[in-house]
Amino acid sequence: MSKPILVATAYFVDAVEARLKQGFELRRKKIGEHFTPEELLTASDGADAMLVTPADRLDAAFFSRVASSVKVIATHSAGYDHIDLSSAATRKIAITNIPAVSTDAVADLTLLLLLGASRRAYEGLRVVHGGNWNPLDLTLLLGWQLTGKVLGIYGMGRIGQAVAKRARGFGMKVHYHEPHRLPPEIEEDAIFHDNLYDLLRVSPFLSINAPETKQTHHFLDAKAIACLPRGAIVVNAARGGMVVDEDLIAALKSGQVAAAGLDTYEGEPKLNPGYLPLKNTFLLPHVGAATIETRTAMGMLALDNIDAVLGGRPAPSLLT
Repeated sequence: MSKPILVATAYFVDAVEARLKQGFELRRKKIGEHFTPEELLTASDGADAMLVTPADRLDAAFFSRVASSVKVIATHSAGYDHIDLSSAATRKIAITNIPAVSTDAVADLTLLLLLGASRRAYEGLRVVHGGNWNPLDLTLLLGWQLTGKVLGIYGMGRIGQAVAKRARGFGMKVHYHEPHRLPPEIEEDAIFHDNLYDLLRVSPFLSINAPETKQTHHFLDAKAIACLPRGAIVVNAARGGMVVDEDLIAALKSGQVAAAGLDTYEGEPKLNPGYLPLKNTFLLPHVGAATIETRTAMGMLALDNIDAVLGGRPAPSLLT
């Protein structure tokens, strides 16, 4: 019996690669290369399934031309804003994602961003590597302590709640904004703000953990930044498209924002070059879910989804 044909647009951890090679006839590019949109359409001809990442933009034009043989497209991510779900539904192609798997890894990284930005980690690395460290200078790289400070969380879903749990361990006071207030047993001692700008006004630390939607896109603009206390710390481990880069860069230069920790960027893997010369940024290459445990779990769930659809069973995390 022949194996189903799977188009894979990335390479994965060893355990996932072994399962891919055992269960599928693979179509993929060489390591380090990426399908162009036209190449991806060509590769879909005769394929049964596709395994993609957020770097693959599957829009209406893609679904108007993708091969009719494709029954399921699994994205190796929780987010699915890179896929036109309505167009996929029109073509009767199942779309699956990977919810809930990366919660702890992304929450851990959010705290890394908070600490890296507030304790001026990038500048510290430069001092050590440059050999300019003077142990007698007690004013060297004075940062900002988390203890006792308010952490404003924009987006109190699974990851926001996990960030809140960790922040409490650092002695932070949690405030949050969501469209609706959380039940008391989930909210615990966090303070709800139904108005975003009210949250910003009391947040010397701000963590962005909401999904990117039409409503949240570019929410952190000059108006929102002006509401933050002067010298605020801003971190983003969600989606880069929620930040107006030019406005945040201007605030980092003016001191309205003292430092920023960023793991995601609009237009990534490219990012606004204005961030790069700044010393008060702690920048990571979208590695929130990049632990062996999480990447393995993500890949296995993506393949569970594909196997289920191809086998005529309900997928564990079906979007459409």
